[in-house]
Amino acid sequence: MVECFQGIAQDPSCRAVVISGAGKIFTAGIDLVEMGSEFLAVGGEDAARRAWQLQQKIRQYQESFSVLEKCPKPVIAAVHGACIGAGVDLISACDIRYCTEDAWFQVKEVDIGLAADVGTLQRLPKIVGNQSLVNELAFTARKMMAPEARSCGLVSRVFPDRAALLQGALELAASIAARSPVAVQGTKVNLLYSRDHPVPEGLRFMAAWNMSMLQTDDILKSAQAAMEKKRPEDVAYAKL
Repeated sequence: MVECFQGIAQDPSCRAVVISGAGKIFTAGIDLVEMGSEFLAVGGEDAARRAWQLQQKIRQYQESFSVLEKCPKPVIAAVHGACIGAGVDLISACDIRYCTEDAWFQVKEVDIGLAADVGTLQRLPKIVGNQSLVNELAFTARKMMAPEARSCGLVSRVFPDRAALLQGALELAASIAARSPVAVQGTKVNLLYSRDHPVPEGLRFMAAWNMSMLQTDDILKSAQAAMEKKRPEDVAYAKL
């Protein structure tokens, strides 16, 4: 994941990303057998050294999901069927989330004896804006079905089936890709910054950002297209 999205971040030919599941469901979460063997293999002369190694291992897992958020290209999650455990961590780091009518979501970690540690507890409250609901989901590991996910803001659209979902997600990606990459990527960077900072700091960051980015030729191209009444997808923007 880290290598993939670091490459995407530097690839000027890519302007938007769609993540979907190739199997019968989006994801069943982490492989418990593999995880158990990996963490049991952590060695050390005493508890402090083992804890230090575990911390490094957890940080590596966290980065596997944070890299989606750090990538300046918008990332769209297309969820069908089950989205369990680490799947919720993954989609919480995405910018836009779509799902099918049969999709369901589960913060599963308490059922296997641990607290979710790679992003759900940090990002989900900011996504849905309802701490009580997040607490309920995280404490009980109950399933959240697609209608509830839509109503609470976890997903923004629900589709009848996987084929319609993928078509909708790809159409959205194409629409994003038709816009100026300077504008789109700058928007993502500033949305994330403003999420984690007070409004005055966000405005200062925005001013510092746009004092250079407003000099892009893309603005002139957009103005010219407006005068000629062209659609954004008909305007050729330089790659970024």
